[in-house]
Amino acid sequence: MIPFTVNIKLAARTLTGPLNSHNKPAVDWGWQGLIAQGCHSSILIIDPKTAQTIQVLERHKANVVKVKWSRENYHHSLSSPYSLRLASADAAGKIIVWDVVSGMAHCEIQEHAKPIQDLDWLWNQDASRDLLLAVHPPNYIVLWNGDTGTKLWKKSYAENILSFSFDPFDPSNLALLTSEGIVFITDFSPSKAPGSAGKKVYIASPHSSPAHSKPAAVQPTGAKKALNKVKVLITNEKPTAEAVTLNDCLQLSYLPSKRNHMLLLYPREILILDLELSQTVGVVAIERSGVPFIQVIPCAQRDVLYCLHENGCITLRVCRSTTPLSEETDPEQSVQELVYDLRSQCDAIRVTKTVRPYRAVVCPVNENRAALVVSDGRIMLWELKAHNIKAPTNLSSGLSPLYSPINFCGTPLSRNQKRIPDLSLNTMIGHTLISGVDPPWPTAGQQEVQLKFLLTGLLSGLPLPPFSLRMCPPLTTKNINHYQPLLAVGTSNGSVLVYNLTSGLLHKELSVHSCEVRGIEWVSLTSFLSFATSSPNNMGLVRNELQHVDLRTGRCFAFRGERGNDEPAIEMIKVSHLKQYLVVVFRDKPLELWDVRTGTLLREMAKNFPTVTALEWSPSHNLKSLKKKQMAAREAMARQTTLSDAEQSSIESSVIRSDHIQSSPEKSISIYSYFTLFIITDDHRSLGSMGSIACIAWKGDTLVLGDVDGNLNFWDLKARLSRGIPTHRGWVKKIRFAPGKGNQKLLVMYTDGAEVWDTKEVQMVSSIRVGRNMSYRILDIDWCTSDKVVLASDDGCVRVLEMAMKSASYRMDEQDLTDPVWCPYLLLPRAALTLKAFLLLQPWSGSYTMDIAQVDYHEKDEIKGLVQEHFALNHSFSLDLTQLYLLFHLSLFGDESDLQFWTVAAHYIQSFSQARQLSVPASETQPPAEGSQSVPQGHLDICHDILCESSFFQVRKKVHISQSYVIHLRDVYGDVPLPLQTDRAVQLLLETNADNPSYYCDSLKACLVTTIPSSGPSQSTIKLVATNMIASGKLAEGVQLLCLIDKAVDACRYLQTYGEWNRAAWLAKVRLNPAEASDVLKRWAEHLCSSQVNQKSKAVLVLLSLGCFHKVGEMLHSMRYFDRAALFIEACLKYGVMELIGAAFADYARLLQSMGLREGAALWASRAGGAGEELLEELFQREATDLTPKEEEAGLGTIE
Repeated sequence: MIPFTVNIKLAARTLTGPLNSHNKPAVDWGWQGLIAQGCHSSILIIDPKTAQTIQVLERHKANVVKVKWSRENYHHSLSSPYSLRLASADAAGKIIVWDVVSGMAHCEIQEHAKPIQDLDWLWNQDASRDLLLAVHPPNYIVLWNGDTGTKLWKKSYAENILSFSFDPFDPSNLALLTSEGIVFITDFSPSKAPGSAGKKVYIASPHSSPAHSKPAAVQPTGAKKALNKVKVLITNEKPTAEAVTLNDCLQLSYLPSKRNHMLLLYPREILILDLELSQTVGVVAIERSGVPFIQVIPCAQRDVLYCLHENGCITLRVCRSTTPLSEETDPEQSVQELVYDLRSQCDAIRVTKTVRPYRAVVCPVNENRAALVVSDGRIMLWELKAHNIKAPTNLSSGLSPLYSPINFCGTPLSRNQKRIPDLSLNTMIGHTLISGVDPPWPTAGQQEVQLKFLLTGLLSGLPLPPFSLRMCPPLTTKNINHYQPLLAVGTSNGSVLVYNLTSGLLHKELSVHSCEVRGIEWVSLTSFLSFATSSPNNMGLVRNELQHVDLRTGRCFAFRGERGNDEPAIEMIKVSHLKQYLVVVFRDKPLELWDVRTGTLLREMAKNFPTVTALEWSPSHNLKSLKKKQMAAREAMARQTTLSDAEQSSIESSVIRSDHIQSSPEKSISIYSYFTLFIITDDHRSLGSMGSIACIAWKGDTLVLGDVDGNLNFWDLKARLSRGIPTHRGWVKKIRFAPGKGNQKLLVMYTDGAEVWDTKEVQMVSSIRVGRNMSYRILDIDWCTSDKVVLASDDGCVRVLEMAMKSASYRMDEQDLTDPVWCPYLLLPRAALTLKAFLLLQPWSGSYTMDIAQVDYHEKDEIKGLVQEHFALNHSFSLDLTQLYLLFHLSLFGDESDLQFWTVAAHYIQSFSQARQLSVPASETQPPAEGSQSVPQGHLDICHDILCESSFFQVRKKVHISQSYVIHLRDVYGDVPLPLQTDRAVQLLLETNADNPSYYCDSLKACLVTTIPSSGPSQSTIKLVATNMIASGKLAEGVQLLCLIDKAVDACRYLQTYGEWNRAAWLAKVRLNPAEASDVLKRWAEHLCSSQVNQKSKAVLVLLSLGCFHKVGEMLHSMRYFDRAALFIEACLKYGVMELIGAAFADYARLLQSMGLREGAALWASRAGGAGEELLEELFQREATDLTPKEEEAGLGTIE
């Protein structure tokens, strides 16, 4: 038999229900792998892998309107550990930064008392990771330090700001969505507020977009007429009255997969804008019968959009370019348009008045999992799966086929590998087709795939209030072996939800009644009675339902049999202390007495029996003590006030005597000895100074009465004393004694809150009141253990609180969860780093195994098992070293910084290694011409932008430039001068209309472009003019002229001098040969390393793309990224693309030694050559003297 352990100590927790409309945008999925969601004034932390709520944060007084996880794009070490940090903002303008594991608020920020419109962490700084940008209504953006709560700067704008979006490629760019248009800020900086008011643009009506014009096939030909195909949407003039205002715009967001692209979401269409061209390059429109959009989430790994519709359906749209740039295509027609094809959709939900979809979030690490938040508190977890298709797609459907990738991190698949597992979006589908860049047909071995959504998890909350609560009988020494702390919650729709309070999960949901549940009483640990009353008919009679439910079998039967139709409503039911007898009290009908075990009616009181207003069973179990208590009760009443004979006889009758229910002389004794009721009836509701008595509680020798005026009367039956206390809190709704022998604590519920009293000392222990220390109203109360109370509130939540009744979050590591949660962020910082180091490195065992079962590591066994499961797929998936690191960070730690580094590193190490094998010179002094490399594995993903290969970059920009001619772009540097484009440029310039203000300028430009080939004096003149233009502040025009005469190197230098570093890097990639481009990019890397910019991590990536691996190794070592430096050098040595840096290995060995992983430290020290000799000697000496206990070697202790 499996031993059953009982967790006697319950953690405080909150069971949540439906959301408030304010909570609509308050959801976020972090790199840490957890989802945060606002529910009224609380914040839920959900583990999407196991679909469990693992934390509820409570400190906000108002509804939560925004939540944001901090980014993980920094190198983690003991000084910068893995931590769960969350920012939340509420409708009263308060921002709280949380330490989620402990449930404590790290800092609180308050500027105004209006709801925060938007909130996000800054992602770009290596120096500070604590900066938080917030939009304070109506028109302020404020930069806060999220660690200290200090305001760094504040800036106001002319219009009301609705939301903002950071440019994922350039930290100085920020777009604000305002009530009138968009404001583009290009000088955003953490150190000071933006100086300018930003560039304000207005959006013309989306109905002028190509989705509403004629089909492309009917378009007129001619270069000028091609402009009609795509209308310009961004204008600097305010739109006229008939134009659609921006209020229709639901969302503005930069595309993380493509530089300088932005999406605007309208209810019936999505517009993709190219910000360089100020032009719409793509439209996703819904046909008339389609369901409108609510939200769009653009992905980074592939140009893919997750769209949420009003029916709760999530659709996946994958981008493809419509116009291939081939020689046969008429260049006049080659305006590239982005089309987003519908590739997959999940099931819709049933939308009602109270149930509607709120928001969707996508996992930022893998981008193949989505969560849908529904207004009734449900969270649906969807996972995207790729399936191989045997038969080719029917091309008549108009969709081009999707193919799986042919490589993983730059390494082609081996022959026996069909497909990469569905680790993330970019391992499921290959590069989306970009015309002119990707071949239209699949390469050998590529498999056609189809995408499908699979529902992998569902979290459901409580239904709408009101609720009635009842905790199961308390834990005793007799039931300790099979006790479960179950809480029954009766709901307004007639169902009873039974929660296990150890895990906080729903144990059973039972549909018991057809109307609102009014009360529940447990009759054993596994069964309960519940009653419900229908709405009254015109005679004031109702249908009463009293049901007996057995939890083990789910059997449910009507306890009162056929009774219950057309009778007065049941007011309350009470079960005796030994669960033998039940009394049922009606509104205008005498009470009934039932035997619970046999289900028989023992007695129905006479019609003249007074109406009962309150009653309680005597806690006594023997006749002797019973008689004493009856005497004491009578004496206490006599002392309370001088009673008349009539009242005295009324009280006599209220203690039900044996002769009331005597059926035979021998039977009366047994029944009498097991139950006695203390009843307050209508004709003596008020005793002495008390008002109408509303409730009674009786435990041991203490009897407590509560009245409608808020008075509590404590009767000590043993000492024969009574004491009245006026609480001045109004009607006492309910009073309950705490469980446990000798525990005399009392819970009292009022209309405006609750109190805990100590009846021994007759004093109040704690109190909560609406408006003072809580924002919700209490609907029902009960004790769940001897020191914890459970409250049901009108915000749809059920809270388990300490006796002090302070709403406090709980420590996550105290939870007894049903399924173990894998999240390294929950471990102690040292534990997480040791676990990471161990998992990355076990070459000492002779193989890169992921079997950690044998390791002497003081960790929870289920966590070990969970890690093992994560790596189960490795048995069917052959990996090399760099891929293993990448897979590890991708699937386990969600480490954004490591993931980005290893993606670029794996690609270029592989790429330069292949170039070297093909005898292409790959020395760092003369980097290999990346365009000439035979690169079978394809290019780096587009989202890496300037880090991509030059060859890919040039082809992609040709496509882009062909569009820019169509739009007569003048302020994009270097676009005029690509070879083979001059004729087209001249043709377009000459076709400018005569009434156009730039007609004269364009004509002169046409002359200039045609005369360039006749070199000689014209070249030097143009160079002189360009230099003068740049000197006089016309940088863009000067750079264009320099590019016209093939002086792109000078153009790059000027751009860098004037601080246009990104433009210079772009131009170098497009126009220069690899050696020249390398010089420009190296200067950029040096600039990124400077203290003013402080983006060394970006500089490392730029150097990686140039193949400067030795420099990268040195930089990582100097930045004290010892683990990353050592692993990177190891990977480079394996591929033969650099020499050893011994100091990095030695420092890494010291780091491992400090963590207690001595075996690993010895291995890396031995590889470090001379630099590691001293450390090796020290390690051997320690081993010889055996100073290190075994526990130290293992690491880190348990999760406490």
